Amino acid sequence: MPATNIKGLAESSREKLKAAIDPIEHFLNHNALEQLVQQDNADSTSFYSGLLSDLRHLLVFSEVAYEKLGAILRRPNFDNELAERALYEVYHNGVNAFFYPKNECYSEDGRYAYTGQDAIRFRVKPVRSARDVVLSISRIYEELRDDLTYYESDYLTQRRMQGQSK
Repeated sequence: MPATNIKGLAESSREKLKAAIDPIEHFLNHNALEQLVQQDNADSTSFYSGLLSDLRHLLVFSEVAYEKLGAILRRPNFDNELAERALYEVYHNGVNAFFYPKNECYSEDGRYAYTGQDAIRFRVKPVRSARDVVLSISRIYEELRDDLTYYESDYLTQRRMQGQSK
């Protein structure tokens, strides 16, 4: 991939990560497990516990990637290999953490992906604030996934082939 594309992709990915970090952080800072369960008026403690855990993991992965991309972009000489590795990590840690959450409180239903409807389906109907944060960041992670599909498998294949040819 040309260096200019990698730098542009790193810049846009960093901006998108920041756009996702802010609402997740706001939600986590203003919502506690007891508060969410109380608002729901149902026995959904395990659902909200899992959702909060998944969002905390996603926030950490996203913040680490955001900082790493920032450091790479601030260097006087842009390092393509380092940037590609960071973009690979954005895809495999951040995007995958969103679309394949450990606690499976929500999942993506691909049948809705191209209809303009929300493709995220929740295991339990969440309170509005939890629903809104997941749906708002889903669009950002969809864009990141589309932008970084190369790093799903082609990047590692290319690296392996380079290693074998040396």
